[in-house]
Amino acid sequence: MSAPPALQIREANAHLAAVHRRAAELEARLDAAERTVHAQAERLALHDQQLRAALDELGRAKDREIATLQEQLMTSEATVHSLQAAVHQRDKLIRQLQPRAELLQDICRRRPPLAGLLAALAEAERLGPVPASDLGHPPSGGPGPPLANSTGEEADRDPLQPAVFGTTV
Repeated sequence: MSAPPALQIREANAHLAAVHRRAAELEARLDAAERTVHAQAERLALHDQQLRAALDELGRAKDREIATLQEQLMTSEATVHSLQAAVHQRDKLIRQLQPRAELLQDICRRRPPLAGLLAALAEAERLGPVPASDLGHPPSGGPGPPLANSTGEEADRDPLQPAVFGTTV
């Protein structure tokens, strides 16, 4: 076996040097990529931790808001029950007062005729009784009809007894 020519040795050495440079370059790139991946993993872990903390705080805020809303709901329900009881009491009072209201409405409808009757009775009272001298001689020559309302009690009375108008209300 003969020794390889010097040119082959130089070419082989140049090739080995190029392979060595390429390997060093790839190792440097690998180290840079590993550092980048490690930095990214740390950033992702920190970001994940921040997101978990934010999520926990949101959960606590949600729980506080739910508790507040439940308290408001209970207060509102108590108010509704109280108002319903008040409405029930008022409805009961209205049912109790309804007949009286109807009676008062009836009285109010009858008031004008009653006022007229009272005015007429007051006028009759103001005029006073008929003098006895006028009662003895009615224009027809006989006794006149009794001036009082006929209730059956007048049979005992003298038909010539004067009637007196007055109010007994």
